[in-house]
Amino acid sequence: MAKKSASAAPTISIGISEKDRAAIAAGLSKLLAETYTLYLTTHNFHWNVTGPMFNSLHAMFMAQYTELWNAVDPIAERIRSLGHAAPGSYAQFAKLSGLPDAPATPPKALKMVELLMQGHEAIARTARALFPLVDKAGDEPSADLLTQRLTVHEQTAWMLRSLLEE
Repeated sequence: MAKKSASAAPTISIGISEKDRAAIAAGLSKLLAETYTLYLTTHNFHWNVTGPMFNSLHAMFMAQYTELWNAVDPIAERIRSLGHAAPGSYAQFAKLSGLPDAPATPPKALKMVELLMQGHEAIARTARALFPLVDKAGDEPSADLLTQRLTVHEQTAWMLRSLLEE
């Protein structure tokens, strides 16, 4: 009995060139890695926060890590829609992300707030940097995803920043 030969993957023809799809997927991969890194840090801080603000920060961090967790799938699926594999390992995320890992020793509560604020601001910069490329390629779904992510990260950074004001 003869073996069937595997056929080549179908050509992707969505109106965005392969070069642009690859560049957008690379940018979204960085966004995914940073989102996952911030998710993990936020969850870590949720577990380890202490002090007089424990109740409010514990609940706030839970809401934030839940939102971040729900964000990773749409980002990864957009990468897949562009015809590229989504990164999904700690090693890949560490290589792609510009965010530092959570400190080995949990910091004080307000330092946690500061670190999370910085993380949200960094992800906002990453998302914003992709707009010229997605605009040039006419990639409205990626632009929509980036707009949604920017809204969340800028608002969360503002709320965290407000906790640091005296």
